[in-house]
Amino acid sequence: MYEVTVYWEDLQDENYAYNAGDTYPRRGLKPTAERVKELSGSANLRGIPLIREVKKKRKETQTEAES
Repeated sequence: MYEVTVYWEDLQDENYAYNAGDTYPRRGLKPTAERVKELSGSANLRGIPLIREVKKKRKETQTEAES
């Protein structure tokens, strides 16, 4: 899962607008690994990273909570 870092419009998805804090990709869109790399780096038209990977938080187990 990726989080949008700045506002941008996806030119490869009928100018779908993403706002900072949105999740990428939107429901129903399956981007290629190449597209994700392009958007998370500077090799896009804006020249800046537009998304960043969000690591899922691991649920704390009861044993860990008791320690």
